[in-house]
Amino acid sequence: MKYQGLSEEILQGVGGKENITSVMHCATRLRFKLKDSKKADTAGLKDNAGVIMVVESGGQYQVVIGNHVSDVYQALLKIAGLGDGADSSDDGQQKGSLFARFIDIVSGIFTPFVGVMAAAGILKGLLALALAFGLTTEASGTYITLFAASDAVFYFLPVILGYSAGKKFGGNPFITMIIGAALIHPSMMAAFSAAQAGSAPLHFFGVPMILINYSSSVIPIIFAAWFSCVIERLIHQRLPSAIRNFTTPLICLAVVVPVTFLVIGPAATWVSELLAAGYLHAYTFSPTFAGAFMGAFWQVCVIFGLHWGLVPIMLNNLAVHGADTLLPLLMPAVLGQAGATLGVLLRTRDLKLKGIAASAFSASLFGITEPAVYGVTLPKRRPFIFGCIGGAMGAAVLGFWHTTSYSFGLPSVFTFSQVVPKTGFDASVMAAIAGALIAFGFAAVTTALFGLPNEAVAAAQTAAPAAAESAPVNPDLLNKASLASPMTGAVVALEQVADETFASGLLGKGIAIKPTEGRVYSPVNGTVASLFRTRHAIGLEAENGAEVLIHVGIDTVKLDGQHFIAHVKQDDSVRVGDLLIEFDIPAITAAGYDLTTPVLVSNSDDYIDVLAASPQPDVAAGEPLLTLIK
Repeated sequence: MKYQGLSEEILQGVGGKENITSVMHCATRLRFKLKDSKKADTAGLKDNAGVIMVVESGGQYQVVIGNHVSDVYQALLKIAGLGDGADSSDDGQQKGSLFARFIDIVSGIFTPFVGVMAAAGILKGLLALALAFGLTTEASGTYITLFAASDAVFYFLPVILGYSAGKKFGGNPFITMIIGAALIHPSMMAAFSAAQAGSAPLHFFGVPMILINYSSSVIPIIFAAWFSCVIERLIHQRLPSAIRNFTTPLICLAVVVPVTFLVIGPAATWVSELLAAGYLHAYTFSPTFAGAFMGAFWQVCVIFGLHWGLVPIMLNNLAVHGADTLLPLLMPAVLGQAGATLGVLLRTRDLKLKGIAASAFSASLFGITEPAVYGVTLPKRRPFIFGCIGGAMGAAVLGFWHTTSYSFGLPSVFTFSQVVPKTGFDASVMAAIAGALIAFGFAAVTTALFGLPNEAVAAAQTAAPAAAESAPVNPDLLNKASLASPMTGAVVALEQVADETFASGLLGKGIAIKPTEGRVYSPVNGTVASLFRTRHAIGLEAENGAEVLIHVGIDTVKLDGQHFIAHVKQDDSVRVGDLLIEFDIPAITAAGYDLTTPVLVSNSDDYIDVLAASPQPDVAAGEPLLTLIK
């Protein structure tokens, strides 16, 4: 698997499988609930080239990976043997403040399908644009079909939330999903319509029912799911094992559905309306201030994972009012960080930072700002601050003109399509465009001009190698170091290695060798910094400061040490040519493993470049392999 190596390191970094209560992922991060966060190696994870940042917030241990987090998540589940559903409920050992637990619950319920909701919201926005430009009509078959696709997730939100809430609260998610379906069953919707027309209300054993339209509702089903899971835990173990599989759901449905219609639903709906009214009151007090505040501090909330607490407010606003003014205020905050990232991209001479900024810039335009924040703007400080200031300025414009969203989504460039009303373009839409341009432009320009004050020094350092090539400089004046080959075999370019973690250079620059002899020798004078338990990889710290990683084969960790013999241990002193590891090439090859061995300089950032010492296709152990230029 492409991300197996990175997943192994993350698993080890969080304290191993036995320290994991649950794990799930969102757009860019793995969200762990650990039994003891003190067992996690936070410093080590932060130093891992495949990890952008580590954040502890909301009762979760969050490892920020980037856009490929779902691939790392799947690899992690397979390696740790967690299986599907590793993001299931807590084990009753929740810790932390009430607010932290609230954030954990909300993120656990909404994370599994927030991407689908965002996609549906974007589709709704695009349909609104099509209506505004006269490209279709509400009566056309095309519009009706695509509208059904965009609206289904919101109309049937109680069903979807029933499933995810049931998993989060530790119950049978299919029971809670059926409870959500009952809330919007055609018979109940017909009874609601009849009651609206003046018909007599329904009664349950003589008790009148308050009928409400629960389609697109959020809070009622969450409370109902929690209540169902409480009942399930109380009765399940007390029932005979022969009948509990159907009697537990029977009791839950027979009790919870009526109680939801009689008590939970009306009470939760009242809470929903109160929450919506409270937000509207705060927004109405000063829309401009509300915009400036949210534009400035949204990314701070994202950093600590606190933004999940605002998701129910946005969905609740859409359910109660059919529109939301909070989501548009967040779009300038996102584009502010995108602008700051572009400023860094245009200004920096650091090729590695330029590459990170290019990737992060494209992701941030579509609402994924963690790579930009953690990898580019926050480490440089000033760009992050300029991005927040730009976000505040832009969002203040949207707030002043009361820009409103008519569907849910991630704040991004697609938000433009979601703020267009069915009546067509108006001043609020123009304000959204103006606010976005202000946020993006201010952050980009100020970052390019003032965001990287030390770039002159960096530029001079970067320019030094080029100057050395063009001028007749004595080569002996260059500070170079040589790295010997640790094995005999065919030389393979690093980017050709069949493991993205190595091939991408995330773990450092270097080269790979396809061995013809099963021995690994020390390429440096130094010490053994680390020796994997499975003996398939070893890390060395050279006397000259180079940190070298030798990883024998791809995915060979699965052999769990079979066919490998270590001749050294951690902290041993070694000299060039000392035998480090022996391995059985025929046995490993017969087991189906690729023995291509990456040889990496883990601290490549400390060097101007790491180059192949010779263009020859083959190398013998002890011959020059890499040249390190400092």
